[in-house]
Amino acid sequence: MDKNLPKRKAMRLKNFDYSSTGAYFITICTHNRKCMLSQIVGAIHESPETVLTEYGKIVDEIIKNDSERCEVTIDRYIIMPNHVHLLVIITDSEELRAIRESPLRGRSVISKAIGYIKMNASKEIHTRFGKINLWQRGFYDHIIRGKEDYEEHLKYIAENPMRWYYDELYADE
Repeated sequence: MDKNLPKRKAMRLKNFDYSSTGAYFITICTHNRKCMLSQIVGAIHESPETVLTEYGKIVDEIIKNDSERCEVTIDRYIIMPNHVHLLVIITDSEELRAIRESPLRGRSVISKAIGYIKMNASKEIHTRFGKINLWQRGFYDHIIRGKEDYEEHLKYIAENPMRWYYDELYADE
């Protein structure tokens, strides 16, 4: 291993169980942050909206129809041009208790859910449009720490199209 290369920053909170009951704000980015999932239509002062591309429609379909298979509830989400924000909730259940107590549990519920969404959206897009690199490796998370934090992130999702041109993930279409 080359010691001169920058060390990859740990993306998860150390010693936190990402299978535990609670809410999580997740951001998934496209490969090289390429704008391919939606377009923002309308001026900032006119309440802009997201208009999904064909890729974005597939991602939307996967999120809407398949999230319950991932043992999570996706309370809100928005598909931006080059990223997706999701507010994910894990509720306590028999299956989750078994996963948490298993010595072979492996990946967390959050990692499995996001992996499922990314994998299935990629498979469907590859089937319909040919092989492309859709997703950036990994995802970003924020553990929701109470009602105020939860409401702040709901608002962030709702207002994200209005903030697009100022967003750190902004890229020219």
